[in-house]
Amino acid sequence: MPEFKLSSRRVNKLIHSAPFPRHPAGLSTLFFTEMWERFSYYGMRALLVLYLVNALEYPRDQALKLYATYTALVYLTPIIGGYIADRYLGARRAVLVGAAVMAMGHFTMAVPDLLYVALGFLVVGNGFFKPNISTIVGSLYGDNDTRRDSGFTIFYMGINLGAFMSPLVCGTLGERYGWHYGFAAAGVGMVIGLWVFATGQRNLKQGPLTARDGLVVVFTSMVTLITVLSIVGLWATFSGWWSGLSGLWQGGIGLSVVALLWWFPSLYRAGVWGLSKKSTDGANQGRRRLSRVEMHRIFAIAIMSQFVIFFWMGFEQAGGTMNLFADKLTHRQIGDWLMPASYFQSVNPLFILVLAPLFSLLWVRVDRSRFALSSVTKQAIGMLILGLGFVLLALAQEQADLYGTVGPQWLLGVYLLHTIGELCLSPIGLSMVTKLAPAQLVSMMLGFWFTAVAAANYLAGMLESLLVESGLPLYWFLVGSSTGAGLLLLLLAPLIRRLMHGVK
Repeated sequence: MPEFKLSSRRVNKLIHSAPFPRHPAGLSTLFFTEMWERFSYYGMRALLVLYLVNALEYPRDQALKLYATYTALVYLTPIIGGYIADRYLGARRAVLVGAAVMAMGHFTMAVPDLLYVALGFLVVGNGFFKPNISTIVGSLYGDNDTRRDSGFTIFYMGINLGAFMSPLVCGTLGERYGWHYGFAAAGVGMVIGLWVFATGQRNLKQGPLTARDGLVVVFTSMVTLITVLSIVGLWATFSGWWSGLSGLWQGGIGLSVVALLWWFPSLYRAGVWGLSKKSTDGANQGRRRLSRVEMHRIFAIAIMSQFVIFFWMGFEQAGGTMNLFADKLTHRQIGDWLMPASYFQSVNPLFILVLAPLFSLLWVRVDRSRFALSSVTKQAIGMLILGLGFVLLALAQEQADLYGTVGPQWLLGVYLLHTIGELCLSPIGLSMVTKLAPAQLVSMMLGFWFTAVAAANYLAGMLESLLVESGLPLYWFLVGSSTGAGLLLLLLAPLIRRLMHGVK
């Protein structure tokens, strides 16, 4: 039998060759980059609340509040990362910086004493990565290319392939063998994503990375890491967390503060601000006054961003209350095997992988027919379907209150409906922003879009505590909020379409 050697060149060819024949070759590189980044994010997300409650013995409400703060900041920092990319770094340099910083964050999660430092790295790294990878996807297509929505749906499959694998790998390692193994596995995934993106530049418009790009990425990553250490260190001096650290960690964080205040400003000015003037992907391009049409389109993005808050406020219960529902109220015993609760985090991405190709074809067919739906209408439909999912979950909660636990089919049904709603809203929303935003502000507008998601994530974690005094059941409240927002958006759709000036 002939020997088969899987060389690095062959691996590169397998990853970066175009498996999507009707789409640009660069979509393959971005698909696998995002797949591994989401592997790392969702692996950590599947473990975080369970780790806080079961390992660190956080009270339920405190664990949900920390989860809410973390996920909110994860989606808040992209507006800053988008601005820095548009103005100084360029999208691909920002992606490289974000990937490097997030990898450091995941590995740091394996050290229990550095929980807040690790979360800080993840939050800031995501700010550089998240809006700019979507910007690069949008740049693969022309303004009126009908493949754009389909391309973003395929890209969304990459997100969910990583999200499907990560709870199975990270969840098994974390819940069965030790939490730090699960977090370290997430870090390995992020390193692979960084490698895929760095080696796949030939498929993108900017061409291979230059030495100048490398210097900018290294300097910016160093500044970012030390800035996070400094902020956490300054915060820690005013909290009890600081006193619980060993002298070694106290000294290291203290030195980071000194380095930030005295040394790095001059290094950063010399290294980054000077080098970034010749970005290879359009950063720092000349600014001009926005036209009336562009202002209207930005206003349309702003209106839509307020509506998606209601969607993500409900959807992001998956990592919080629904994760705990799976852990405490769902029957998971199969013979002698107790299924890890984190495995339920793979259900939504599994449904995405099954349904996304169908939706990708569906949108192309529908958009070319006389029954074409605007992106606004698609997103409104997504909100209504999310509301149906919460009807099912509210009924499951009532059954659990009566009998102690419920069968897993309840959560499976909820995740199916939520997945259909997500496919109607999330990739369509990202595609819409890249079509509506002025060329020089695409990353910043995506960051603005993710700011709405940040607000939704924060509300998702805080909502249960906020509703306690009112006596409103959480899931019935979410039925009303998501359904009401969807119906109102349908009513406002004609007005928003006028603001979009022909963009569908």
